[in-house]
Amino acid sequence: MSEFDSIRPFYDHEVPAVVARVVKNPELPRAAAKLVMPDPLQGTSVGEWVMRLVLRLKTRNLTSVYECQMLIAEYFENLMDETVVALTSSGLESLSTDAHYLFISNHRDIVMDSSLLNFLIHNAGHDTCRSAVGDNLLTNELAADLMRLNKSFVVERSVVGARAVHKSLSRTSAYIRESLREGVSIWIAQREGRSKDGWDRTAPTVLKMLSLAHKDEKLAIQALVDRCAIVPVSVSYEVDPCALRKAHELFATGRDGHYDKSAEEDLQSIVLGILGKKGRVHVHFGNPIKGDFPNAEELANTLDREIVHGIRVFPTHVHAAQALGDVAVESSSTPVDAKAMKLFEAQIEECPQPERPFLLLQYANVLRNQAELGETTGTLSI
Repeated sequence: MSEFDSIRPFYDHEVPAVVARVVKNPELPRAAAKLVMPDPLQGTSVGEWVMRLVLRLKTRNLTSVYECQMLIAEYFENLMDETVVALTSSGLESLSTDAHYLFISNHRDIVMDSSLLNFLIHNAGHDTCRSAVGDNLLTNELAADLMRLNKSFVVERSVVGARAVHKSLSRTSAYIRESLREGVSIWIAQREGRSKDGWDRTAPTVLKMLSLAHKDEKLAIQALVDRCAIVPVSVSYEVDPCALRKAHELFATGRDGHYDKSAEEDLQSIVLGILGKKGRVHVHFGNPIKGDFPNAEELANTLDREIVHGIRVFPTHVHAAQALGDVAVESSSTPVDAKAMKLFEAQIEECPQPERPFLLLQYANVLRNQAELGETTGTLSI
């Protein structure tokens, strides 16, 4: 048994059996119907029955991960038309399609961050990358199968005991290094879990994990930078569909000192993040990191500056900062999108008053990040 079998994506020869299992899962037609079926058929037994037939027809000849991704891409493009006003990118033209990269990005949405990146790089002529996902998201069999069909690999967070944790982290690091050696790009978030308060900072522990595969080098962090083309990525959402959920969690944590998440909450956030309206979305790709880095903290600081610099400031961010009394904030040079602003204002109205500051903070911290790090961004042209 390969040392990576417990964490790797599915191989091509495993695809037919996994697809057959996925199609039989009753959760799939219900979820898929929300994406493609007309409103009158959504949530009905007829709609689910039709969706099940469509899924069987669409998947009957799938024999590889690539074919699965191309099928997903077909639906994803339709999804973008429904949920995003405009998807734009910058910096991608500077990355060679003949090279492979270690993409490290901010983390706002469980699935969409890496999905948007893969969608953009594929359309630009790059191969899709393998994406890191925490094992806490794979307790649902359908979600686990779909993610591993889509080239996701598992970061084991549920292990306990110092020796077991070190072993699992070393395995993940080795798998990432082996993937890059094979010429396959990797996506990983800059920190464990989403930045629910909009404060985009890289966890040095993530970089230390990545460097474990280079521990035989004199300076493992420097070896990580020299051996891997680390590309900072900034994902910006004009409206976050999960903002109300995040605000409630932040409020409850502040009040009680902890937050007890329900078993289905992550899956519900995944669905909401995929299906929810987002306004405009921008993804910025930085240049590969170069330089001397004696430790993980120095590398984290550089990534923070690059990622925060690449964030696009939308009118929703400015409005939130002004509502919180950030007097130095001026009007946004990015034109207002009326539909996106209406969505944002609806979130404020729906949010309970005690939780409202936590909602606004998610948006306002985009500007506070830039002020703290001395970074500014250009305007967004649509």
